Parts: sequence; structure tokens; C-alpha cells
Amino acid sequence: MISWLFVSLVITILLTPGPTNTLLASSGIESGIRKSLKLIPAEAFGYLIAISVWGFLIDSIADKFPVIPPIMKLLSATYIIFLALKLWKTSTIDADLNQPSITVKALFCATLLNPKALLFASAIFPAASWTSSHSYLMHMGTFLSLILPIATFWIFIGSVLVSNRISWLNQKNLKRTASIVLISFSMPLSYSALTSF
Repeated sequence: MISWLFVSLVITILLTPGPTNTLLASSGIESGIRKSLKLIPAEAFGYLIAISVWGFLIDSIADKFPVIPPIMKLLSATYIIFLALKLWKTSTIDADLNQPSITVKALFCATLLNPKALLFASAIFPAASWTSSHSYLMHMGTFLSLILPIATFWIFIGSVLVSNRISWLNQKNLKRTASIVLISFSMPLSYSALTSF
């Protein structure tokens, strides 16, 4: 069974500005929505590989070192707080979205190396995902299905930011909203980690 907490955390973290989302927004600015949609499978495959590798790696050492999963959760919660504070602090600094043409390969590599993959594998996906194929398929399927609308959203954001059509839809408001939401989700994650010791 997929929990609402899992879905909420995935949506929140996927919506958070980061390397992959910056590239998607840049492509939306440069190439428009339709041409940029071809990048979405690259993001999906990048996350699929990275999350799976991290998840199975952490699970393989968890039996010998049972303290590793709670520590990873605590580090992930700390990373979320760090990311939230960084977003708030940089909300008034304009991001450089005028990058060269974004290729499928560049987006795949950026996603493969995105630290969010470790966060998803260690703290967001339940531990059962790495021991049960049914749980893995259910959670990974849900995760991958959420990528399409969120990636499309970031491409759309890029196309809107370049035209300045919606005044309230700006970088400052997006980053500050994401920051507040991230802080609110770091609390249950921290609590879960601390009660696991």
C-alpha cells in the first residue's frame, strides 16, 4: 500500500529546485514545451537507476550495520533543512537559466548524479521496497508516474518565466514556498529517524 506521506514527500522533493529541474526549466525557456518533453524519459531513467542502486546498496549493508538506515534518514532530514534554508537565502538571486541547449544525455547524467536520489532511496522509499519486489514495483511505479506531471510543470515554468506572463509566478515566490514546505516535511522524517535508534 502506498502511503500519502510517501506521495507527498516525493511530490515536494521533486518540485524542489535542483540540477534536474533547472535544466528542465532552461529547456522550456530555450526550446519551448513541446520540444522539451523528450527530456522527461531521461529524468525517469536517471532516477530509476540511481534510486535503485542506492536503495539496494543501503539495504545490503543494513543487516550488518542496523544503525545505517536511521543515520541515513537523519542525514536526509538534515539535507532537506539545508536545502530549505539555501532556497530561502537564494530566493532573491536570479538563477542563470540561459544555458546552452539541454541534451537528453546531459539531463540523464544530471539526474543520475542528483543527491535527491540518495535522499529518496535512504529516507523516502520504505525499507520494504528493497526486500520485496511487490513493494519495490509499487513504490517505484508511483514515483515514476509522478515525474511526468512535475517535469512538465518545470518545463512550463521555464516557458512562463521567460515571457513574464504571470507576475506572482516568479523565482522568489517559488523558492520560498518550496523552502517552507521542505521544512514542514523534514520534521516527521527527523522524528522517524530518531525513534528508530
